[in-house]
Amino acid sequence: MNKWQQNIRDLCALLENLSVRDPQGTDLNANEGFVRLAELTLQVNSEGGTIYFLGNGASASMASHFSADMAKTGGIRTMVFTDISLLTAVANDVSYEDVYAEPLKWYMKSSDIVVAISSSGNSPNIVRAVHQAKELGGTVITISAMKEDNAIRKLGDLNFYVPAKIYGFAETAHAAILHFWMDMVESKRKM
Repeated sequence: MNKWQQNIRDLCALLENLSVRDPQGTDLNANEGFVRLAELTLQVNSEGGTIYFLGNGASASMASHFSADMAKTGGIRTMVFTDISLLTAVANDVSYEDVYAEPLKWYMKSSDIVVAISSSGNSPNIVRAVHQAKELGGTVITISAMKEDNAIRKLGDLNFYVPAKIYGFAETAHAAILHFWMDMVESKRKM
């Protein structure tokens, strides 16, 4: 077997071992987790809410990508805080750990959802934003990898975790999760 074939098998194994947990830490099967996520998404849309996508580095680009997809294809109001002026102003005037939590204070309502994408699940600015979203009464979805006991994995209303130990696998798996979610929302909207 060549390295590429092994890479594909390893990635498939990670996706097959996707863990989805509720706020109490109860394991759900992946299909049930995605159905709940699609239902929450359609609910936020019917209530006129917003889905906020958060991430750092490659996860920030995924946040931006899926925010655009969800708005365009899902017809749902979305927002990302990736504007460089906003990021640097908040980082400079408040702190880098608050670059997402601070704008959530300004905009988030209890009918909104935060989607926190983090390979490590331990980025201080993502952890702080998740706590802020919960404080504001919003729904939190986490998508993480690396260590099983990462900080955000136990904080969301739905917690998607891939047991990937390297960034390439974590980021690829996260993109697959986000695409599957988007496809479910699109198909449910067409019903």
